Amino acid sequence: MIPLLDKSHYPLLLAAVPIFFGLRRLFQCPIRPFKVPHLSERVLVLGATSGIGRAIALQYAERGARVCVVGRRQVKLVEVMSECGDKCLAVGGDFSNVEDMVRVRNAVEEAWGGLDTVIVAAGVSAMRPLLELAGVEAEAMGSAHATATGIQHTVNIAAAATQGNYVGPLIAAVTFIPLLLRTSASPSILLLSSLASVIPAPTRTLYGSTKSASLLLYQSLSIEHPTIHFSFVLPSTVEGDFRAGAVDGRKVHETGPTKGGLKKSAVARECIRAVDWGVKSVFMPRYYRLAIFLYWIWPTFIERKAKAKYNF
Repeated sequence: MIPLLDKSHYPLLLAAVPIFFGLRRLFQCPIRPFKVPHLSERVLVLGATSGIGRAIALQYAERGARVCVVGRRQVKLVEVMSECGDKCLAVGGDFSNVEDMVRVRNAVEEAWGGLDTVIVAAGVSAMRPLLELAGVEAEAMGSAHATATGIQHTVNIAAAATQGNYVGPLIAAVTFIPLLLRTSASPSILLLSSLASVIPAPTRTLYGSTKSASLLLYQSLSIEHPTIHFSFVLPSTVEGDFRAGAVDGRKVHETGPTKGGLKKSAVARECIRAVDWGVKSVFMPRYYRLAIFLYWIWPTFIERKAKAKYNF
């Protein structure tokens, strides 16, 4: 009988995990570029007018790919298209609108004959506690009930978050998966998710739950469509004005919510690398992968850290 490991060995095992993944990464070689050369790759970036989506579009364009940028803000879309160069196609539209996405599909099929890579980088933020949206302040003795108006207001905001973070990715998947399957030698889809989709956090109730829903949707799709490679990138806080796309207003509990966050260009590089190398899940920073396991064995520790991070 193999003896069970003593608890004294646990730190050694935890230390071995990142070493294992580091060595595996060191000796791996990207295969996809042999099937889809960089200079002929056809890339669709949904949510390309700002943030990480814009950085991804620019980096793909820099290495010679044909890039279709999609976004709602026409002025920003023109800016990105001019930065990406002559091989860039720009189509205005909302990825949570069916007609817009069908129009995008028609445009790329007419221009390029198909797609190789779909980047789903669009989404919305929500940064307030759920009951606060209904007009009920932080938990206290004698808290007032939420009014019907307050409850309906919360439902409306939840619908907006769901539309942007779940319905949009769903529409994108249904619209572009058949085109990828029919026209690419190595079809790939990348979903830009969030660490909040797998680790709960206060004030991110709606954001985390809707991002979690789209993550599970795409994880299930990866099983239903095994010939398409799906990648999921889950960054922690990223630099920039995360509040700009908030569906629940711009009020936040923490000071400087994106101060010291990850660089957009760094996250973009990891996204492109995940597609090239066929990596399923990417956590940024990487050590946050361990936080998922830690949450299940010591949830109070993670919850305490989350409350401190978000000043709750």
